[in-house]
Amino acid sequence: MNIKVLRGNPTPEELAAALAVVRARAAAAAATPSGAPEPLDSWADPARIASRRVPQPGPTTWARTYWPG
Repeated sequence: MNIKVLRGNPTPEELAAALAVVRARAAAAAATPSGAPEPLDSWADPARIASRRVPQPGPTTWARTYWPG
């Protein structure tokens, strides 16, 4: 792995910190199995929204979209 500084003049401490972050990210990426999907947050689960029946159109539909029942 080659890292080249294109702009600026980092101190040895700044360069070491940046290299530590890059190495940590590479180690974390190598440790996770490829092909295993990340678990979805339940808030983003589409089944949470689709589990309820959508109210039929009508004059009181606006009230039924919020209140269950």
